[in-house]
Amino acid sequence: MIKVISFKICPFVQRVTAALESRNIPYEIEYISLSDKPKWFLDISPNGQVPVLITESGTALFESDAIIEYIDDHYKPLQELSSEEKALERAWSYLASKYYLVQCSTMRSSDKRTLEERSQNLAKAFEKAEKYLGQGPLFKAGNISKVDIAWLPLLHRAAIIEKHTCHDFLADFPKVKKWQAALLETGIAQKSVAQDFESAFTDFYLSEKTYLGKGEDCAGGADNACATNSCC
Repeated sequence: MIKVISFKICPFVQRVTAALESRNIPYEIEYISLSDKPKWFLDISPNGQVPVLITESGTALFESDAIIEYIDDHYKPLQELSSEEKALERAWSYLASKYYLVQCSTMRSSDKRTLEERSQNLAKAFEKAEKYLGQGPLFKAGNISKVDIAWLPLLHRAAIIEKHTCHDFLADFPKVKKWQAALLETGIAQKSVAQDFESAFTDFYLSEKTYLGKGEDCAGGADNACATNSCC
């Protein structure tokens, strides 16, 4: 059985585990601490980063883009595509992964101004998707694709932030919002993370060190649709 080495709240890892879940490929997972990386991990990960996927033959693969390509090559693809369609899928998937760390830094913003500035940068990704998306419900009508898998970490995290705070990263993007709902309904988001993922995620991104964690985004008074104790 293949094995994935993971940090619990890493979006790059979720992209890989979601790719495995979407194909019903069995795998083991081992979590490590990025602040105290074990030597055995550093020995098999040239860049010292997660995810690492250890194949059934014992080869350690690193870099999420390379791992996704391996999964596509080694296992049955989600869809039979032409060369052009494959290239477009890779391009849209790469676009999503470029914004993983942008979203991470945005959620960790310590004050309102920083949150607003970083949110504007993050919104560029959702704006591009909004212009391209059709009637849905998923990126390619009703069939889940590599693009859906690549965007899942962004959309999943945006949903958790909206659930626990008064901030919605997708408020201005109705097509993306519909896509988010359809993708979450597939259940892949929950299957691709640890059982305590949401707790670990909120402990880190919604702590007293972050603007969103302090609930200051809910200080809009009666005109703020989310300014209630149940929301904040």
